[in-house]
Amino acid sequence: MRQVTYTVLIEQDETGAYIAKVPDLRGCHTHARSIPELLKRVREAIELCLEVEGKSVRPLRFIGVQQVNVAV
Repeated sequence: MRQVTYTVLIEQDETGAYIAKVPDLRGCHTHARSIPELLKRVREAIELCLEVEGKSVRPLRFIGVQQVNVAV
């Protein structure tokens, strides 16, 4: 069995909970109160998403993250 690395975006909401999203896998996200618990849960979520999507899903090449200011 080979290892595949997926990029995980982590944000924190207004209640302090952490939210993880996996851009390569549509609908693959989870949340937790701590980073260690979040990482455990996101691994489980990735495995479940791969079962549904199929093992042929290839991760995109991660380039970076930018924050953009917009007047509203």
